[in-house]
Amino acid sequence: SLSQLALTQPPSASASPGASVKLTCTLDSGHSSYTIAWHQQQPGKAPRYLMYVSSNGNHNKGDGIPDRFSGSSSGADRYLTISNLQSEDEADYYCQTWGSDINSQ
Repeated sequence: SLSQLALTQPPSASASPGASVKLTCTLDSGHSSYTIAWHQQQPGKAPRYLMYVSSNGNHNKGDGIPDRFSGSSSGADRYLTISNLQSEDEADYYCQTWGSDINSQ
């Protein structure tokens, strides 16, 4: 049978303009090698794909995503770091996975 796959994110994070913030998405222990995607949803707008982050820290950003957005990984944690925070970065950030390990693809 398939085991349940769970992703966990802290409910909120805050930082000052010009600072950096590191958002965390934690995979459950049975799926710690999985790749995730980060998405941003600004108020009143559709979600926007930011990047995927694999277990080795590789990340591939979507079109037009600024360099100040980066991804990394440690164990079951996948990170989204936003540097030089701007007012337009105030948004909801979601992580997503596909239910399979696509690291090799």
